[in-house]
Amino acid sequence: MQISATEAKNRFGYYLGQAEREPVHVMKNDRVAGVIVSAARFAELEALEQKKSMAQRKREFGETYKDWITAQNELVERIGVFGEEFRPW
Repeated sequence: MQISATEAKNRFGYYLGQAEREPVHVMKNDRVAGVIVSAARFAELEALEQKKSMAQRKREFGETYKDWITAQNELVERIGVFGEEFRPW
């Protein structure tokens, strides 16, 4: 289910009830800005996250954002870090 942010604001209680049955995607500026889920589903998601080791989460982050990390590292190598000359260390 997709709704606008205004609709979510105006009928929040109703959509909390809907979230017990299915996730409610809240749209803002033609993109999903948030999702309303039931407390039970949220607890399931948190439990899944807790089962992952830090190394696994780092690996997943690195895989997901590999291109962005590479671009940032290249930028730092090319032009340095802004304000680096003002740092005391």
